[in-house]
Amino acid sequence: MRLGNNPAKDGKIITKNKSQHRVVIPLYIPYEFDYYKDSYQLFELCLFSIIKTSSSILNISVISNGCCKEVNAKLLLLYEQELIEELIIENEAIGKINSVLKALRTVEERLITITDADVLFCNGWENAVIDVFEAFPNSGAVCPIPVFRKHFDLTSNIWLDNLFNDRIRFLPVKNPEALSMFGKSLGWKWLVSEFKDVIGTIKNKNNKIAVLGCSHVVATYKNEVFKGIPNTNAKFKLEGICEYEYTDLPVLKRGGYRLSTYDNYAYHLGNVAEPWMYEKFNGLYEEKKVDKKIETLKFLRKRYFYSYKEKIFKKLLSFDKFKRKILKIKGLNKEQIYNFLDKKYI
Repeated sequence: MRLGNNPAKDGKIITKNKSQHRVVIPLYIPYEFDYYKDSYQLFELCLFSIIKTSSSILNISVISNGCCKEVNAKLLLLYEQELIEELIIENEAIGKINSVLKALRTVEERLITITDADVLFCNGWENAVIDVFEAFPNSGAVCPIPVFRKHFDLTSNIWLDNLFNDRIRFLPVKNPEALSMFGKSLGWKWLVSEFKDVIGTIKNKNNKIAVLGCSHVVATYKNEVFKGIPNTNAKFKLEGICEYEYTDLPVLKRGGYRLSTYDNYAYHLGNVAEPWMYEKFNGLYEEKKVDKKIETLKFLRKRYFYSYKEKIFKKLLSFDKFKRKILKIKGLNKEQIYNFLDKKYI
């Protein structure tokens, strides 16, 4: 039995989303002890640092990927306080990529940032990322954390486009301390000095600089790169395999560059809360929110096939001898080439 008229059938047009940027955070905290005892605290540092330091009106989606009831209760409170625009709760753990897909398939914003829940964002991160997109129109993914020794990972299109010009060069690391802190966040005890001397960069005609390569820890993508992702969910919970298929390959299929900011604008925290993290957070200031006109960023069109040149070049990059030749052309000396290709990270 039905009484009265359904107010949902009033025929009103859906209001257009004012935001041009969405942040997607998959969260996995199955319990709050042992390995995960600090995880919710770190997530809050992540969430509130985004809210505090973002310079545009952005929306935040959090996907609870099999989190415990206690964590879900806290997330619901954040949602009720409108600190989270979208909250999706999955009772069973479905993996990082499948969690992201829950939000990704309906995103309308021009830019989409996918971040791990243990990342602390710094003032200026959003402007720095947008600056890279504007300076390098072919960029499809930009990370606010420059990472060492990833310059050949899924960047063959960048190298091929710029092999015979002076746009790609190795420059001094902008923030060596942040580079060391990233290594420590992965469980390394230290980062040798040889890995903090130079970093692979690309420069545009206006001398704007970006770092080659893009980390999975946090990255901002143009919306269109996800138009061609598989219609089915990821089969595995393993991040590396699935991230390549759902976040890396879609960028490359549109000829997009995978880049990072030259300076460091975020910190990967790991799973243990430390005093310096709260010091960094307390030092953040509230950014003024403005309506950014980022819909003018270059649209990356789908490519239906790779060029033979790109396929051949990608194959050549698998040979160290070829890499050594390129590194020499781009300005590294013998010792630096050895450190780049042969020396261990720690």
